[in-house]
Amino acid sequence: MTSTTTLDGVRIPDSQLAREITEQVRDTVPPLLFHHSSRVYYFGALAGRRRGLTFDPELLYAGAMFHDMGLVPKHSSANERFEVDGANVARDFLRGHGIAPHDVALVWNAIALHTTPGIPQHMHPVVALVTAGVEMDVLGLDYPAFSEAQRTQVVQAHPRTEHFKEDILQAFYDGIRHKPDTTFGNVKADVIADNEPHFHRGNFCSLIRCSAWHG
Repeated sequence: MTSTTTLDGVRIPDSQLAREITEQVRDTVPPLLFHHSSRVYYFGALAGRRRGLTFDPELLYAGAMFHDMGLVPKHSSANERFEVDGANVARDFLRGHGIAPHDVALVWNAIALHTTPGIPQHMHPVVALVTAGVEMDVLGLDYPAFSEAQRTQVVQAHPRTEHFKEDILQAFYDGIRHKPDTTFGNVKADVIADNEPHFHRGNFCSLIRCSAWHG
């Protein structure tokens, strides 16, 4: 797939910045997370178009593609939430490419808040739509609002693994198991609880397994 592939009117920006984002993320994260992040962009952009929101596709693409970078060892800190690690990677990348501070802050907030339900939808469209894309791909939220053709096209371009739900839960767990204290008060506590009996919570994992998505 190229950066100019159009899926139901939505495409990855055909720009040098977007190409460099694609290259950096593809070279850093495993295919599971690369394709998940790409689907997050498409679902977020499609949701934004359906809702009549105005947003910068490059900033949405940056937020979507960097949102799970904090799960990989190269960018995982010892004591920060993985969302903050990913947000910091995106911040440094965008600053290095001369992106305006306000726009850098939008992307940082979009990534830092993408697992904090109830807040992003009230913020700038870039922030809201990164979370919308994540919630659709991982939890199947708003699933009926996307047509079957849209879902099929996105997944054909960026396939889900056969057992995506279990695979993405494992990726979460592997990325945060060394710093369980950072899960306090957020959904990562559910991932830890699902793997460690002494840490009791399970809502997030249950939502994934019961989502409208199969596999």
